[in-house]
Amino acid sequence: MSGRFPIEDVSPVVSCGRYPARAVVGELVPVSALAYREGHDALGCNVVWLGPDGRARPFTRMRPGEPGQDRWHVTIAPDAVGEWLFAVEAFSDPYLTWHNAITKKIAAGQGAVELANDLAEGVRVLSAAAELVPKADRPRLDQATQALRDADRSLSERTGPALELADLLWEHPVRELVATGEEYRIWVDRERALFSAWYEFFPRSEGAVLATDGEPARSGTFATATQRLPGVAAMGFDVLYLPPIHPIGRVNRKGPNNSLVAGPDDVGSPWAIGAEEGGHDAIHPDLGTAEDFRGFVAAAAQQGLEVAMDLALQCAPDHPWVTEHPEWFTTRADGSIAYAENPPKKYQDIYPLNFDNDPDGVRAEVLRVVLHWVGEGVKIFRVDNPHTKPVDFWHWLIWEVKRVDPDVLFLAEAFTRPAMMHGLAKVGFTQSYTYFTWRTSPAEMREYCAELVAAADYMRPNFWPNTPDILHETLQHGGPPMFKIRAVLAALLSPSWGMYAGYELFEHVARPGAEEYLDNEKYQLRPRDWADAEAQGRSLAPFIATLNRVRRDNPALHRLRNLVFHDIDNPALLCWSKRDPTTGNTVLVVCSFDSHTVQWGNTTLDMPALGLDWHDRFTVHDELTGASYDWGQRNTVRLDPYLQPAHVFTLRRPGVPEPDARATTPPVSTAGPQGGTASATKDDARWTS
Repeated sequence: MSGRFPIEDVSPVVSCGRYPARAVVGELVPVSALAYREGHDALGCNVVWLGPDGRARPFTRMRPGEPGQDRWHVTIAPDAVGEWLFAVEAFSDPYLTWHNAITKKIAAGQGAVELANDLAEGVRVLSAAAELVPKADRPRLDQATQALRDADRSLSERTGPALELADLLWEHPVRELVATGEEYRIWVDRERALFSAWYEFFPRSEGAVLATDGEPARSGTFATATQRLPGVAAMGFDVLYLPPIHPIGRVNRKGPNNSLVAGPDDVGSPWAIGAEEGGHDAIHPDLGTAEDFRGFVAAAAQQGLEVAMDLALQCAPDHPWVTEHPEWFTTRADGSIAYAENPPKKYQDIYPLNFDNDPDGVRAEVLRVVLHWVGEGVKIFRVDNPHTKPVDFWHWLIWEVKRVDPDVLFLAEAFTRPAMMHGLAKVGFTQSYTYFTWRTSPAEMREYCAELVAAADYMRPNFWPNTPDILHETLQHGGPPMFKIRAVLAALLSPSWGMYAGYELFEHVARPGAEEYLDNEKYQLRPRDWADAEAQGRSLAPFIATLNRVRRDNPALHRLRNLVFHDIDNPALLCWSKRDPTTGNTVLVVCSFDSHTVQWGNTTLDMPALGLDWHDRFTVHDELTGASYDWGQRNTVRLDPYLQPAHVFTLRRPGVPEPDARATTPPVSTAGPQGGTASATKDDARWTS
């Protein structure tokens, strides 16, 4: 402890201040501390904070929390990218001490003679406040001071004007015996670090032509992939993630479905990086040139899409690094270089880097590669398997890159132990893949999301219902309704979410015995006829576009800390809300986890979490159907997976006119006097292999 008063348990603080807490520009960051003092005099607390420019931000006073607990709270909203510094101060508040004491003494019947010293103390405090309050309020202060001195007035007339200054002197307090706590850091990223919608496709599949009799297969290029950009943008995505675009090794190249033998025309896995054409700073010649890549990035930007690249720190056996820097790899007892293994899985086409033999050399080269792509306009990197590389390396690399360009973001693809996932987030990763895919019941999802909200000071989740590596059994067997369900959960629980191409076509056929796609795009070209799928009603793209539109239009969905779950009496249903305290925007979602059966449920809403009193009635407007309903704390819902597996409501405040919206179809059912919901048009997308 340092200073006159104890200041303890400050938040947000990550690993005792070893790493900065995280926020984005404009985010309301909750700051709290435990502070207390001896005796009965009043204590005040405030936050002092400095922006990246070194300029102090406005005085921010903290308010006490639960009575008697000495916990103080406030929110701050950083307004620039970079490292911010904050500290909590505690001080003796003589005005509040005086206010509390004289109010109690007057109530006890004490008169002016008995309160002479108290009146004089009031004059002293107000005189000290004269230079602290805005000039426009100084006449009030002068009048209150004169009243305290005027013995000809009644006691209530003498004290009344001074007691009425409570709000003014809360915002502009007289501070005595100020104690300053330790200084802590918050790293503030741009908005996309927290709120983003990702879409993944393989450029080589877009516009590709499969082999026919006498004609070899032909890879797609950046030019042909550009034609897919409007479709991705139309679904409302803002980040386009590309798997590795580098030359692919020929030695030990994998064939279709991860087979050990590749044919002469097999394209191999993009994650087996490096060949005679170059390594991590090169582009696969089948995709085009560096100029073609720049054109693709520019075309994506015109569609509102930011390109994210894969950073996979591993090499094919014929990567240039293998011959130029053999010390960067692990040599086995027989003299061979060890390929990657995750027993019993073997990756014969990949050599992992060894970060210990020549750490300075490896670090310098990786930094050079990353900054090369930053120079090409890439500001987002999805990092492949970061949990298989040293954590201290990532801590060094990420902050070295941010020192050059603070707008660069890193997504950790680490499906591993919780301690490692959280550790990677603490040392600097901007976002993290999560266990979302494997949380398949409302109870599991509610518990897991509560864990993520508790870690929001440093970890930002990105929910993906599928990836090229992951096709969960719920999607394999759940039918089209499950694709809607998982999209609703991913898009509306987390401020960042993503999906891999083919999800909107309900692709669901798995390789036998594996949780991944049959004819996996990791190992072969997979062109898709997007236009035909939409024309035939076999595309989820319109639904995805609606979800992303709802996300974009509702600031409540741009944040994680505001996630609140509400009780519902059916264990197959999940109910949650998000509210933006600045605008009052509130979104309330009820989603089924059952893709086969109609489910009914009764909600018990946490009304204050919605910004309402317990007895309030309010209007909910379903963003998926256009229907509106009158609701209260308890309501009945009916969710039919083939008609509407979820309700996505925006709330109308009491007294605000209801929008002129109509449901797309008549209600299927209406609940009793407590309110109810309806279902929308049946999805006619066919479940095809």
